[in-house]
Order: sequence, then structure tokens, then C-alpha cells
Amino acid sequence: MAKLRLNKILAQAGLTSRRGADRLIAEGRVAVNGAAAGPATLADPDADTIAVDGRPLPPAEATRYVVLNKPRGYVTTLADPHGRPVVTDLVAEDVRLYPVGRLDWDVEGVLLLTNDGALTHRLLHPRYALPRVYEARVQGRVARADLARWRRGVTLEDGPARPRAVELTRTGARESRLRLVFAEGRKHEVKRYCQALGHRVTALRRVAFGPIRLGALRPGVSRRLTPDEVRALRAAVAAPPAGGGAPGAAPCPPTKAEPIMTERRRVPGRQEFL
Repeated sequence: MAKLRLNKILAQAGLTSRRGADRLIAEGRVAVNGAAAGPATLADPDADTIAVDGRPLPPAEATRYVVLNKPRGYVTTLADPHGRPVVTDLVAEDVRLYPVGRLDWDVEGVLLLTNDGALTHRLLHPRYALPRVYEARVQGRVARADLARWRRGVTLEDGPARPRAVELTRTGARESRLRLVFAEGRKHEVKRYCQALGHRVTALRRVAFGPIRLGALRPGVSRRLTPDEVRALRAAVAAPPAGGGAPGAAPCPPTKAEPIMTERRRVPGRQEFL
């Protein structure tokens, strides 16, 4: 294997992030073949002996890339102090996986999990503006005449917010349904955006994260990404956007004439998408 930067090797081994690895190296805690490593040190993880605090680096885990259709009622974390179910309970893999970003406990849909820390960092970095597509059910009537206002954007408490695209998929006197595309992962952004426009979100589902679509994946079920999907993810964050565009940007997926979302037989106290 060709020699690699030490921070990349440490991150791939699941020991820390690249930034954390840089700190370990700067503190003199990393050695290659018995010699203290510096910021410019390169190593071959298959041929060189790499140690941190005197302990040999464990072999790098095989990388895994998984998409989960997160159901409502699960927390996007590895462990919850309140004992609530967590998303990793739903994924059976032979390596430890970490969520790429988060979805609120009451939000369902596409959630990626991986042990590729470097790719996770790029997928979440604002500079790549990776689009997230959501289907939202909101209280009250949203008319087609209102869409210009929805597309114009609002100012939230943490700054301006503006979706890349908004489509109205159903409207009624008591509730409306929309498809929105945002290119950020700000906390509660979709809910706060709709609330700022006078419509409380009653149900929310993410149907795409960059090039990865929900498809027919059932709630609570996960699958490994195909090699083509992994390549598409990498391509979406291969280079910073130029000229204001984003590598991962995509228009709002086309909708059919019928509603995208309808209600199943109701379970008391719970609303679900189909």
C-alpha cells in the first residue's frame, strides 16, 4: 500500500477524527516504527508499526456504508441516557457505525450510517451544500399562490434560511403537504422554517440525502449502499462548489398528481406516512 498521511490512517482506524489525530501527533503521542511522528510523517499501515501512547494501532476496520429508513420514536445517537431506543439498535453490522448527522426522534426517513469518518465530515460540511429532500405535513392551508413566499426564505434565530426548492403536493383547509429541499443540516431547520411561515409541522420524513433516495425501504429496515451509491456520495463531495453551485445539488424530485403522503390506519397517539 502507498504511504498515507498519519491523520488519515488514525481516522480510518476509528481512533479519532483527522483533526483529533493532528492533535495527537502534535503532542508527540504517535510513533512510527518506534520513532516519534511529526506533522509531515507518512506511513504504510500494512508495513509500518504505528503506535499511539505506546499502544499499537488496531487494524483498520472494513468500511461500511448503510442507509436506514429511520422510524419515528428512535433517537439518533449511539446511547441515550433516558433509555430511549436508538437508531443503531436497528442496524446489525460487524463493525460499529455512526450516524451521519441526525434526525429528530419524531422524524423518519433516510439516515446514513458509516464508520468512514472522513466521508462523514465532508457530507456534513456546509461548503458542499448537499441537498436533503423532505416531505412535510403542516397544519392549515398552503395555497399555490403562497409558494413564492415559501421559496423566498425567512430569517430564523440563527440566520437566514431558504430552501433550494418547494413543491406543494396537497392542500386542504386543515392541513397541507409539501416537499422541500434544504442544503444545510441546521437543527430543526425544516420545522422552524414552516413555523416561521405560520404552519406547524405535524409529520416529517426525509426522502433523500444527496444522491441516496429512500425508495421502497420500509421503516426500521436498513441496507448497505451499493458500490455505485458510495461512488455517487464521494462524487457529491469531491470538490468544493464553484460559482455558487453544489456538486450534490439536485432539483426537487418530480411529484405525481396524487398526494405523495397519505395516512395509514391510525395507531392511537401516532401519525404515520405511507
